[in-house]
Formats: sequence, structure tokens, C-alpha cells
Amino acid sequence: MYYDIERPAISDYHPVAAVDPLIAMQKKMIWLYFLLLIFEGALRKWLLPGLATPLLVIREPVAIMIILLSIRNGLFPANFYLNCMLLVGIFGFFTAIFAGHGSMAVALYGCRVMLLHFPLIFIIGATLNRQDVVQFGRITLLIAIPMALLLVIQFYSPQSAWVNRGVGGDMAGAGFAGALGYFRPPGTFSFTSGTTLFFSFSACFIFYFWFNPKLISKIILWLATAALLIAIPVSISRGLFFQVVIIMGFALMASITSKANIGKIFTAIIAVVLIGLIFSQTPTFQTFIEAFVARFETASSNEGGLQGTLGDRYLGNMLAALTSAEELPLWGYGAGMGSNVGSMLLTGSLQYLVAEDEWGRMAGEFGPLLGLSIIILRLLLSWSFAVKAYQLMKKNDLMPWILLAFTLLIFPQGSTAQPTSLGFMVMIAGLLAASLKGETPDYNNASNPNHDYNHHP
Repeated sequence: MYYDIERPAISDYHPVAAVDPLIAMQKKMIWLYFLLLIFEGALRKWLLPGLATPLLVIREPVAIMIILLSIRNGLFPANFYLNCMLLVGIFGFFTAIFAGHGSMAVALYGCRVMLLHFPLIFIIGATLNRQDVVQFGRITLLIAIPMALLLVIQFYSPQSAWVNRGVGGDMAGAGFAGALGYFRPPGTFSFTSGTTLFFSFSACFIFYFWFNPKLISKIILWLATAALLIAIPVSISRGLFFQVVIIMGFALMASITSKANIGKIFTAIIAVVLIGLIFSQTPTFQTFIEAFVARFETASSNEGGLQGTLGDRYLGNMLAALTSAEELPLWGYGAGMGSNVGSMLLTGSLQYLVAEDEWGRMAGEFGPLLGLSIIILRLLLSWSFAVKAYQLMKKNDLMPWILLAFTLLIFPQGSTAQPTSLGFMVMIAGLLAASLKGETPDYNNASNPNHDYNHHP
């Protein structure tokens, strides 16, 4: 067992407990965490720019509330991974103060990842059932449609426009240099990486719903698929392109479990081709493609092509963290020092005080012993997720396998210093954990494959 929530959650098999106000409140708080993850940047840029700094940690009180409710409801899971991560977080807090940078505020910010957000993965897994995960997917697809339209508006608008305003109302804009004079649009997020993370997250559910089209309105599925195809070039993000390709690869692997699934993925491919052909006839979409291709060629040339892009940026950073660990102080420089918040509190300016990549930052902040412990725990949990998802995939239960695709892309070495990346890491791993419990009893036909959701999205 990869963690101790293989047993069904309370709400799975006990209809009375499912309406418990505290259980319902816990689920609502998880939804709030998710919605704040997506719209936190909108609050910091447009609605409440004067509160941009405190809003950076707006999800932390929600995380605390979820943890307290889970303890009250008996859904706080005790398992090897969580216990070890909590110990690392507590120990790392003290080593940061007494052997590292010495700032309690920075240490708290750095250790909150292990003490607040990491537990949410298992709490989400214990609290939600398969019907809940499907509902998260439906809402994600609904949000993806206007999100793509927002990206288009931002793409064509100058950085001085209100829609491109940066954090705190910064008139310099939130976009990031792209290609051909166009900037990468951030959507509702504080930074452009949020766009990549959101649409990669969305891609998992888009592919899943193509395998299970009766679980969602066909109109929404088609529009969300179109939104993803628009987002890839308009984001000018190679990361989004590669991640969607990998997720699609997982979906293709899942399709071989039955002839019906092969037909469904073939239908999805035809839908993508048709949408792509229609879009390719429009000057607007052609502009997106030109900017995306120009960015792709320039960046690939600078990094040595695909081998350099994937090898140096992914595997290279992993190996660099491991080989340089022996040169670091035993207890590192202190938790939180490698984050933007940490650098601002310690030096008053934004700079990389430790390392830019996640594994190097973990080793630098926590030292060889604790830092490598965090890395190993994340790898072991990722492996455990993969084994269980693969076993279910062979039984034609495809949701965990498709969610695993994005989980493996972000969980082993995704940035926990960047709040948006941390949030998506928690959500995808938590939803994967919930889906690993398998199908749940049908209280409202939500998991009934014969129920038609085309009129009830």
C-alpha cells in the first residue's frame, strides 16, 4: 500500500456521513483552495492590487482549516510519506533558524510546504470520491473555455492594457517575452507559468472525458478541446506543448485496454484534427502558430534542440542537484531562502540565493541529508502512484492513469517555491489519490456510464 487511505473515504459508503455538515464543509474548503489557486492572480492583479503581498499566501489559511477539519472528521491520514515529510518540515524549521539564515519568517514560509500543503494531498485523497473528482474535471473544462479567450485578448493587447496589468497593478504588465514582439499571456495567474500548469491540468480531464463522454456535456467537451488547441500556440509555451504531448501519450497507452477505448481515442484525434483544420484557416490562429514556432526554434537553437531542452532542463537539473549536494553545508542555508519571498525578506530584492531548479534548491535550503530525503520521498510516492494507477489502467479504470501523466510531470521536481506550481502539484496529486480508491457507489448517477450528462454538465 502506498499510503494508508486505501480504505474508502467516509462519504463513499455511508450516505448519512456524506451529509455531515463538517464533511461537507471540508469538501467546500478543498473547492475554495482550488478556485483560489486559479483566481488568486486575478485578485492580486485586478481586483485587490493593494493587497497583492498578503494575497500571496491566501491559500494558507484555507489549508489550515482543511487540516483541522480533517482531524475532527477522522480523515487526517497517518502514513509513512506524510510522517516523514512532517518530520523534515519541523526539523528543517529549526535548522534554518539555528544553522541557516536565522529568519523565523523565512523558515516558516519555506517549511509551510511540508507542514501545510503536502498533507493536503492525502487529505484530498481521503475526503473526495470518484464523483467529486469528475466534478472537478467538469468545472476545470468550464473554466478553460473563457481562460483561452482571455489569453487571446492578452496576446493582442499591449502590456500597458488593464487586462495585462501585473501584480499589484504593475503597469509594466504581467506578460513574459515570447516571440515576434508578442508576450506570453498569463491568463488569470500572476505569472505565465500558471497558464502552462492550468492547461496541462485541463488536458488530463479533456482526454479522460473523451474516453467517458457521457460524463459531461458534448458541447463543453468540444469547446474545451478547442480551448486547449488555442492555448498551446497562444501561450507561446514549449512546456505546455511537451506536457500535452506526454499526457496524450498516456491516453494512447490507456486506449489499448479495449477496442472501445481505441475507438474513443480515435474519435478524439479526429475531433482535434477537425478543430485544428478549422482554426488553421483563420489569420488569427495563423499568427499564434507563427509566434509559437518562432519561439520554439529560437529556444531550441539556444539550448541545443530537443535533447538539450529535455536533457539539460529536466534530467540535467536532477543530476546537478545530486552531484553538488556534497559541497553544501550539512543543514543547508535554511528553508525558504531559495524562494522569491525569502530573497525579498533577506536581501530586499528578487534574486536566486540558492538555486533556480527545484532539486538544487531543496538540497541547498535543507542540506544534503534533509534535502535528499525530500527528493527521495517525492520520488517514492510518485512511483507508488504510478504502480497503483497502472494496475487500475489494466482493469480499464483509466482516470488514475491519465491523471498520473501530469502528476509525474510536476510532482517529482515541480517548483514548491512558486505558489501556483505548488498549488497545482497538491491538486493533481490529491485528485489522483482520490481516484485511486476506484469507483464509488452511485447516489445520484454520477458514475453511471448509462446516465446522459449531455444535458446536465
